[in-house]
Amino acid sequence: MRLLALTASLLLAQPAWALDPAALVDTAIDKHILPGFTTLTEATGTLKNTAAEDCASDSTALRTAYHQGFDAWMAVSHLRFGPTEEDERAFSLAFWPDTKGFTPKSLSKLISTEDPAVTDAAAFAEVSIAAHGFFALEFLLYDKRVSQLGSDAYRCLLIQAVTNDIDRNATAILVDWQNSYTDLMRSPSDETPYTTDLAAVAELFKSLDTGLQFNEEARLGRPLGTFDKPRPLRAEARRSGRSLQNITVSLASLEQLAAILSDQTPVPDKSLKGAFSLALGHTSELQDDPVFAGVDDIQTRLHVEILQQYIGNIRDFVLQELGPALDVTAGFNALDGD
Repeated sequence: MRLLALTASLLLAQPAWALDPAALVDTAIDKHILPGFTTLTEATGTLKNTAAEDCASDSTALRTAYHQGFDAWMAVSHLRFGPTEEDERAFSLAFWPDTKGFTPKSLSKLISTEDPAVTDAAAFAEVSIAAHGFFALEFLLYDKRVSQLGSDAYRCLLIQAVTNDIDRNATAILVDWQNSYTDLMRSPSDETPYTTDLAAVAELFKSLDTGLQFNEEARLGRPLGTFDKPRPLRAEARRSGRSLQNITVSLASLEQLAAILSDQTPVPDKSLKGAFSLALGHTSELQDDPVFAGVDDIQTRLHVEILQQYIGNIRDFVLQELGPALDVTAGFNALDGD
């Protein structure tokens, strides 16, 4: 009788839904990952081609291509595993936070010495990682000092080298996904990074959590600083006016990933959508201050703090509701050590 009672209690304790981790991974790859990196390579290809034709720092066409490329990167920047981490590609695309100011220093050195590495893709790949990616390009296009350093001719070559390198890294990430990494995630084994389908789901869940955490603690936390000492100059991509835009694009993409991960679970879809809607809707309150320059003003700071709280609420919901429903945890990430 005790055995029957124990068996019955165990059966009752089982979840009332059947999770298909393999199907979930397939959907994430086909609907989120591959389309995201395909869009990125299309945008970086346009950026590279635009710079080849018009490399002036005040070029409207080049700045438009820069913003389109940065948007595309924001939509996949949370996928920090596999091909994105190979050869430090993610850092090559986006070296931020740059707490020591290495990016302007590296660019200034290249310009002042007219380093010939800019004319050779392999040689440029070996220069300081701080001189690569969207943040280096932002300095070259928008920073009042760096965008005027040296000769126009050399800065043109440097802009072209940076955009070529951005496209090279984005393309390499997509190719690796298409040629090998999708198979590693779809067919787990002891010889792959994922021994089970659920391990691959855990990787996706970790990406969702890390993306939310980065928005909350870095993109908002850094410019907020403390009440007594706000740090508006620490806002991400403030020179090009993208601080709020980066968060908005990132949140929209994270919402898509969250919807994919929650689709097979009993986690209320309305609750998840509502949490994201609150955060995304609140961004309209900051349209007049897209770089968080007013964090030292009580009213403006309050709006930034509310957005941070909304994102924190999403993360709490994801960790407390979605994680257990998927039977996974976020685990440790690099942000936890900061």
